[in-house]
Amino acid sequence: MSSPYAEKPWIKRYDEGIPATIDIPDYPLFHFLEESASKYPEHTAIIFKGRRISYRQLNELTDAIAAGLAANGFKKGDRAVIYMPNVPQFVISYFGILKAGGIAIATNPLYTERELEHQLADCGAETVFVMSLYYKQLKTVQRKGHTKVKRVIVTNVKEYFPPHLNVLFTLLKEKKEGHAAELEPGDMTFQDFLAMGKRAPKPNVTVTGNDIALLQYTGGTTGLAKGAIGLHRSLVANTLSLQTWIDWEYGKEGFLAAIPFFHVYGMVTAMIFAISIAGTQIIIVNPRDQKDLLSSINKYQPAIFPGVPALYNAININPDVAAGKYNIRSIRACISGSAPLLIETKRKFEELTGGTLVEGFGMTETFVATHANPIQGENREGSIGLPIPNVECRIVNVEDGVTDMPVGESGELIIKGPTVMQGYWQMPTETANALRDGWLYSGDIAKMDDQGYFYITDRKKDMIIAGGYNIYP
Repeated sequence: MSSPYAEKPWIKRYDEGIPATIDIPDYPLFHFLEESASKYPEHTAIIFKGRRISYRQLNELTDAIAAGLAANGFKKGDRAVIYMPNVPQFVISYFGILKAGGIAIATNPLYTERELEHQLADCGAETVFVMSLYYKQLKTVQRKGHTKVKRVIVTNVKEYFPPHLNVLFTLLKEKKEGHAAELEPGDMTFQDFLAMGKRAPKPNVTVTGNDIALLQYTGGTTGLAKGAIGLHRSLVANTLSLQTWIDWEYGKEGFLAAIPFFHVYGMVTAMIFAISIAGTQIIIVNPRDQKDLLSSINKYQPAIFPGVPALYNAININPDVAAGKYNIRSIRACISGSAPLLIETKRKFEELTGGTLVEGFGMTETFVATHANPIQGENREGSIGLPIPNVECRIVNVEDGVTDMPVGESGELIIKGPTVMQGYWQMPTETANALRDGWLYSGDIAKMDDQGYFYITDRKKDMIIAGGYNIYP
């Protein structure tokens, strides 16, 4: 008797035109940026506090970061950390690191000193791009001598503000809120590093889809984060799968980039996806600043808004939204992740925007989405949806890890496909536990119904949700 999962019943439930599989080209992730800059050089890539950065400018800035790194001895396979919230400098640093042949590591700005030290020591990065607000904590960790950090590039949140806001921020907030950093000898400002990079030759490096692009740190019940190894190919594959799931027009879409880029979910769905279709990212530095978020929707009218239930719910209950103060009817497609989406949240948000909000599911180890409910087709209450193109899924017996469970019965969710990580950085035992015969063991207890919709029923691993985001003790 064949396995119910081998038959992939979910494919029949896909929206019209979505393929079961997609060919994954062998190009690096930054190909998306170079292609968008080539086709739409003057199109707006980023809007931040009203300041616009074109695709041509973004591509040139990332080239300068890559050249600056190479001029400082940075080689293919070297690691560099980005320690900042959602700001243009994150995007610039990220693609610059990749263009230099490097491996990017995004650090959560909310990390404690201990967590930061562990991540820096574990990945072995010598280079850190840091927001001035976090400079002091980084230097405290660096001075302890347990990391290899020797090159620190410091940026200020105001650097890509429009001129009038920059002046106001300098006068009223910079010192008061801790953004003014006195740099220690040897450290560089972001703008000086860019200026140096603009004078330096382009790095002589070849990057393919099979090179490592990312170490994305995930929580664990031990309390110490593990670095999931992501190839350029894995991130390209997930981006192309997302492209099939949502209707879009090249060079025409606005994305509300409110979820953190330092989480792989925000990194792929808000940053990389937008760049892959020459979309405009409206970057929100603090998603809890409802006024900024709603004013940005009202002013720039984005169509695509990836988020988390807490974010959608905050909009649903905002009295100014109820009073009609903001026009949020431009929002057309939203995928919610990171926590279960209540049906009331979905219905209310769809009523307010006229758009579609669907629940999805993914993991750090799969470089975001593995499942999503259809945008046009049926959304089943409590379901994480259907496996997206190129994703294979099974529900297996928790005890033996190999026997397929019947339809409707719970077991461990295991996943296979081009987006799955290569393993955990320098952790062979944990890698062997998580990856078996090409299958990623998720640690989530789930079931599949007869139509191929999946449901998370329990967690095999301990987890806490704080502020709408999954974290581990």
